[in-house]
Amino acid sequence: MALAVAVGAGAGVGSIIFRWCIVTFTHLFSGHADYASSPGASNPHVPWLGPFFVLLTPVIGGLLYGPLVNRFAKEARGHGVPEVMLAVAQRGGRISPKVAVVKTLASALTIGSGGSVGREGPIVQIGSALGSTLGRMTKLTEGRLKLLVACGAAGGIAATFNAPLAGVFFAMELILGTFSAEAFGATVLASVTASVIGRAAFGDVAFLDLPAFHVDHVGQYGLFALLGVLAAVVGVGFSRVLYLIEDACDWIWRGPEWLRPAVGGLALGLVLLALPEMYGVGYPVLQKATEGGYAIGFLVLLLVGKVLATSLTIGIGGSGGVFAPSLFIGAMLGSAYGATAHSLLPQTSGAVGAYALVGMGAVFAGASRAPITAVVILFELTGEYSIILPLMLAIVLATVTSRLMSHDTIYTLKLRRRGIDLEGPAHGAVLGTQRVDTVMEPLPAPLPASTGLAEAADRLSLSGHGALPVIDAEGHYVGTVTARSVAEALAEEPDTAPAQVGQLAEAPATVLRDEPLAHALHGLLSAGGTGVPVLDAEQGAPVGWLSHQSALRAVHATT
Repeated sequence: MALAVAVGAGAGVGSIIFRWCIVTFTHLFSGHADYASSPGASNPHVPWLGPFFVLLTPVIGGLLYGPLVNRFAKEARGHGVPEVMLAVAQRGGRISPKVAVVKTLASALTIGSGGSVGREGPIVQIGSALGSTLGRMTKLTEGRLKLLVACGAAGGIAATFNAPLAGVFFAMELILGTFSAEAFGATVLASVTASVIGRAAFGDVAFLDLPAFHVDHVGQYGLFALLGVLAAVVGVGFSRVLYLIEDACDWIWRGPEWLRPAVGGLALGLVLLALPEMYGVGYPVLQKATEGGYAIGFLVLLLVGKVLATSLTIGIGGSGGVFAPSLFIGAMLGSAYGATAHSLLPQTSGAVGAYALVGMGAVFAGASRAPITAVVILFELTGEYSIILPLMLAIVLATVTSRLMSHDTIYTLKLRRRGIDLEGPAHGAVLGTQRVDTVMEPLPAPLPASTGLAEAADRLSLSGHGALPVIDAEGHYVGTVTARSVAEALAEEPDTAPAQVGQLAEAPATVLRDEPLAHALHGLLSAGGTGVPVLDAEQGAPVGWLSHQSALRAVHATT
């Protein structure tokens, strides 16, 4: 608890320093606190250049952060969250402490010089690096070290966006990938601490200042549902374009990596000259779009421009997040969709701003597949509870549609392109590359579904397993029954307790005989007993048994 509070405090202070650096560098490069609020204006430092100064700022910024990242922390390049996910999944939560310093400077320079990226990825990586460093200094176990990394991520999100709940769910849903009472308690402590510090520095204000929106017609739910599906397509498309442009930059560039951001900054400068609204994070433009300040055609142009500008910024080696760009893209999509719906169905569609708000959450959910985080963070960032129902509907549909369209999210795709599968074995790992059928044990004698609880208790106590497969009267596999569930049933009143094990049988996570052991371990660890049945992929029938002991025996089979 004390360490979680300390990490939260560190993340809160880190977010203050990071945001100060962004404002300072933005003013230094553009002459404005946020150039996106006055696009096309000249730089008061060099007024004779007029709006053409944006051709030079990405080049100068690249000359500063390019060598910094290449020399001190290459992992600070890009949007940051995938590196934290990898550190938790396969590196025991270990993140170099220098990442916090390099990421702060590199991302602030990228955003300040016109890079069209967000600040959530950097602050997640900064807070996580602080948590990892403190955990290793205090010699924590690996499990607790990973938890402190998540605390750092939660604190960073909470302090930067004044969203303590969103920080908690971001950390558990995306960084840890699991929910537990201990993780929730620790991340809440870190998030609250960071939020208190952030509010003391930035004030207790919502991310966007919007009027209240209401659903006045039941037909609007159909419109919001369709928006959720469209948002998933846009979110997945954003992910694909992001890495397509990064591939193109890799293919074109043949010079030293430290010079790549500066040379690529020329292309980014041309985009900023054509569409100066893309300068930096772009919150003022997002705010104006939610207020209905742009025509439909220009909203579509801003959407396409943001996808291109963000992808180009990351592709040339810039440092920044993709969360804010996904919100921006969602706001443009939602505003254009809402304005179109209003022109076609003026009596039914409702306020355009409501669609912008829902589009923000739905595009983020479509790109990241983190629906809980999307719902909570949109509520906290805007303070709008009145459209929570359409927001939830659109986000769930966006998540489901995104899953049907793509196996990876915008975060995991970056790792898979490097040959890293978060659910697979780490590179060089002794355990995990074997096939399940090479290490599985013979299938224990199954229990008929009609078996009484007393007899099932005897069989389980003698089997050596904490669970046994269950078959129906025709011999078909229906699931497993655990010793725990039988014991709990026997402790209930006889009149209300189940009479047969078939009533207690549950299907555990599916483990197939031909899949890698690393994938199967996730199902094994989540199982209620000490093992899970191994199924045949074609027939779906159990052909063996995978236990923790049999998985460990695979180590000796390869050494």
